[in-house]
Amino acid sequence: MNDSSASPAKVLVWDMPVRLFHWLMVLCFAGAYLTAETERFRLVHVTLGYTMAGLVAFRLIWGLMGTRYARFSSFVRGPGAVWRYLRSLPGGRPEHHVGHNPAGALAIVLILGLTAMVTSTGWANYNELGGEWLEETHEVLANLMLLIVGVHVAGVVLSSWLHKENLVRAMVTGRKPGQAQDGIRRAWLSVAALMLVAVLGFWWQQWQTAPQQTAQHSMGQVHTGGATDDDDDD
Repeated sequence: MNDSSASPAKVLVWDMPVRLFHWLMVLCFAGAYLTAETERFRLVHVTLGYTMAGLVAFRLIWGLMGTRYARFSSFVRGPGAVWRYLRSLPGGRPEHHVGHNPAGALAIVLILGLTAMVTSTGWANYNELGGEWLEETHEVLANLMLLIVGVHVAGVVLSSWLHKENLVRAMVTGRKPGQAQDGIRRAWLSVAALMLVAVLGFWWQQWQTAPQQTAQHSMGQVHTGGATDDDDDD
């Protein structure tokens, strides 16, 4: 006798590189945002920002050659699809998508684009390639990204409730309810391992150069102070 109340089978939807990218982005953005206003953790802020830039570069590549639901072609849709999905929510029968729904896909595209702009303005500001306007632009973009992230999180909570599936857990386990033919074949653990090694290696390299950067920064302050003293003596 079949049990109709049994939970539907779960299939692998999100490969390991997508999941690792997602949680590394969460960690890096939170850390970079929290360390933005203190000079003491400037190297941490810069390192996490550069890491986000590298993650986005990887995601763009993986979005072209990754597994089925990682590819942009599987979830990026036009405004009509987004509007149609949003209209289906109040009726109690929202459109179901094995991968990202159109609204979630829009948030992801916006976050990727904003990350590219935030990190590029941050790099230019860190290297003193612009004035105060560049610093203000960097802050505005970071706050806008925080807003989009907040909307995205709210959308995940709402979608989880409406679709009766835990989307946060799915981004941890990689599995969602679906038919066998809906799942992907491989999790690509090897690619995720290379990602993690690259990120940790970059962090280690930044840590190793930290004393040198601190010394250079201190020498620059001394030199500036000395020049000012000479001018005062004249």
